[in-house]
Amino acid sequence: MKKFMLAVGLLSMAGTALAAGKPCEELKAEIDAKLQAKGTTSYTLEVVDKGSVTDKQVVGTCEAGTKEIVYQRG
Repeated sequence: MKKFMLAVGLLSMAGTALAAGKPCEELKAEIDAKLQAKGTTSYTLEVVDKGSVTDKQVVGTCEAGTKEIVYQRG
């Protein structure tokens, strides 16, 4: 029974951490690395408030869904 309660406690803490979301700079760096690995050049990634930009492609969300990372070729 103690092991079960420990497992439930650990899973609830992990769920809370996942719900918090990644820090924006960490996610932006991961996306940047993936784009560079694919050979993509001449682009910008920008962290903005959620829903504030409509003319760029959203490529990620961070800070518990309050911010978005947008991609623009250029």
